[in-house]
Amino acid sequence: MTTDSDPRAVDVEDVLPRLTLEEKVALCSGRDFWHLESVARLGVPSVMVADGPHGLRKQRADYDGFTLSGNVPATCFPTAVTLASTWNRDLVCQVGAAIAEEARAERVGVVLGPGVNVKRSPLGGRNFEYYSEDPYLSSVLGAAFIEGLQGMGVGASLKHFAVNNQETRRFSINAVVDERALREIYLASFERPVKLAQPWTVMAAYNRLNGTFCSEHRDLLTEILRNEWGYQGLVISDWGAVSRRVAGLKAGLDLEMPGVDCGRDARVIRAVQEGRLSEAVLDRAVRRVLTLIGQAADAPGAPVDDDRDAHHDLARRAAGEGAVLLKNQGAVLPLGPSQTIAVVGAFAKHPRYQGAGSSGVTPGRMDTAYDAIAHRIGVDDLRYAAGYDPQAATIDPALIDEAQRVAEGAEVAVVFAGLPGVYETEGVDRQHMAMPHDALIEAVARVNPNVVVVLMNGAPVEMPWHREVPAILEAYLGGQAGGSAVAQLLYGEVNPSGKLAETFPFHLEDHPAYAFFPGGPRRVAYRESIYVGYRYYDTARKAVLFPFGHGLSYTTFSYSDVCVSVARIRGEEGLDVAVTITNTGTRAGQEVVQLYVRDVESTVFRPLQELKAFAKVHLDPGASETVTFTLDRRSFAYWDAELHDWHVEPGEFEIRVGASSRDIRGRATVEVVLETPRVPRADRGERLDAYHNPAEHTTFGEEAFATLYGRPLPPNRPERPGTYTWNTPLGDIRGSLAAFLLRKVVLRQAEAAFADDPDNPMARHYETILAETPLRQLVMFTGGGITLDVLDGLVQLVNGKLLRGIRTLLQAMRNRDSSGEG
Repeated sequence: MTTDSDPRAVDVEDVLPRLTLEEKVALCSGRDFWHLESVARLGVPSVMVADGPHGLRKQRADYDGFTLSGNVPATCFPTAVTLASTWNRDLVCQVGAAIAEEARAERVGVVLGPGVNVKRSPLGGRNFEYYSEDPYLSSVLGAAFIEGLQGMGVGASLKHFAVNNQETRRFSINAVVDERALREIYLASFERPVKLAQPWTVMAAYNRLNGTFCSEHRDLLTEILRNEWGYQGLVISDWGAVSRRVAGLKAGLDLEMPGVDCGRDARVIRAVQEGRLSEAVLDRAVRRVLTLIGQAADAPGAPVDDDRDAHHDLARRAAGEGAVLLKNQGAVLPLGPSQTIAVVGAFAKHPRYQGAGSSGVTPGRMDTAYDAIAHRIGVDDLRYAAGYDPQAATIDPALIDEAQRVAEGAEVAVVFAGLPGVYETEGVDRQHMAMPHDALIEAVARVNPNVVVVLMNGAPVEMPWHREVPAILEAYLGGQAGGSAVAQLLYGEVNPSGKLAETFPFHLEDHPAYAFFPGGPRRVAYRESIYVGYRYYDTARKAVLFPFGHGLSYTTFSYSDVCVSVARIRGEEGLDVAVTITNTGTRAGQEVVQLYVRDVESTVFRPLQELKAFAKVHLDPGASETVTFTLDRRSFAYWDAELHDWHVEPGEFEIRVGASSRDIRGRATVEVVLETPRVPRADRGERLDAYHNPAEHTTFGEEAFATLYGRPLPPNRPERPGTYTWNTPLGDIRGSLAAFLLRKVVLRQAEAAFADDPDNPMARHYETILAETPLRQLVMFTGGGITLDVLDGLVQLVNGKLLRGIRTLLQAMRNRDSSGEG
């Protein structure tokens, strides 16, 4: 939606030639933190954007600058980790449409989501905002969200493009990825949403990719995104991600956010006037900005009055479908209406319902599991013990003792546990997979044999107690209706149907990237290559706690009659795969049918199997349904780094259909003919044993990865004094009094910024986050108080060039109104 009083559509080809150079440049950055620039004299309105991967986070008008807490109330839907576990395209699409309704009511034109980055490690601090470790699942659900959002006339922002898989040093880290992993895993997660859903915007990530900032990466933003994938929309930067806007414009970046009066526009203008930037390149970006404004202005109808009750019900349904029943030994669940229940765990009354950071929604209402259970059995009959402080990561023996007393003698003890908010937040990766509530669960299990553990967390955790409890329900982060959804699941009013979109390993050390995540200080090497998640565990034949795709139900399903439409395929041909699913239990339920493809014998290293299709079906007791999948050539292909293209080897492929990656229920084979095998060069093949045989190797060596990468790995040493730049993190600058004083000033500002929200998990980590913040971000943090010319002077000072730095700063002060960009 537009924010100006005249929201008429923009005639791009009429407006563009009438713009001055200054107006063109201004349109390529925001007006402020949340609005695009307008041109009132030509009737070009402004458009507002807002956060919103799982609900609208619109900042209230009475808050200046940036805040995480001053938001208008909105429906808080389950986070992406929960939505992914639904494996339900239609449901995710409906959530996108509901968020769009609320955005339109608030006159927001673009919602900054979805996030489709692949979960490389379970420790990723922002994993709760991303869908899956599998790029196919992530891309299908991402496309569905975009279709729902944009179908209501609100633009999406597909993010974070690309290879943004860690929070540690996210503003400056160089992600070093071999070409196969880049194409098969990390870019594949974006490709389908771009091609099928055409998001209005794609957001360039903070990090570098193979040496180049994503916001300046021509191969990424132009050659792949536009020329290869056919993207027609606008490329927007993540907030403060731009180092050099001139380089960004040349590479294919159209819009820098946020808009800060720091002198950037003046430097872009000079670059055009001096011939260093073609005005045609600038016009290309301006045309895309005007097109976006026109799309938002021309959205169907006026802002709508959204139905918050209906949205709450939708949020409850999504939370229920996204919860995963991991274990139900002895059919402890569902609970009986007359059973005596002990509820243990503060999350029952004070739920973890979302992650922390820029996606944090201010919910209009909140359901709790305690209230929902008490409503069913009566508050007088419900035993309760907090067990822990919901905000703390420490153990209180007195609270555990109380929990044991409450649980002892109850027919069932339901323990709510998980990760406190401080463990999972944008800006910081987790250090381990342990929960602070393990001791509580073990203590309750010692006094009650019927323990149901309900987990509230945004990523996998270790479960040293998993054999001691008969039932585990992974509720993830269920949004504002997650508490009532959990109660429906516990009492069997809703049959669990969620499936894991990520693997739960036994231990962190089992993970393929354990030894080299998160990396740093300057680069992180993706040494596991294509072996992400189940691709590694299944190929390496490594036992896991719960496999990818796993999830139980209160009913049972059988699979039969797996068949393929043809026995041989050639060229660009595809095939259909059919399988019959029958509900063999006594309850209606939903099953997620998963199809994996295995190359039986390949001349290149490949995972044991890869997900290539899925469907969620609802069946009444005794009912059957035949599900048909269509596989195309790409379903059998790998990325050939020598051809720089997708390639299918001839030979036999196995089609595997099942209930998880470790629960294959039926198989069929098909032969691919005519295509030519590609034999790797001997000098590469001989040094890649770890990749051909991951079961026989404990890690992926750096030398082998360098061979796979195809060139020497970039240096990973901290920058030396005298070589610091705009992009040097504050905490890396040593031996400089100026840097020391600058850090002190920034820390005081951060303390003041979080003063109104001291319990925000990000506030607990602000010193770490600021230490990893590059100097260039000071421009955004100070709202332009530090201009680019001032920044140049500061860089000279921290490099020991005192006189030159002082002269630059004095000149910047004299010319503050005309300072510009570099």
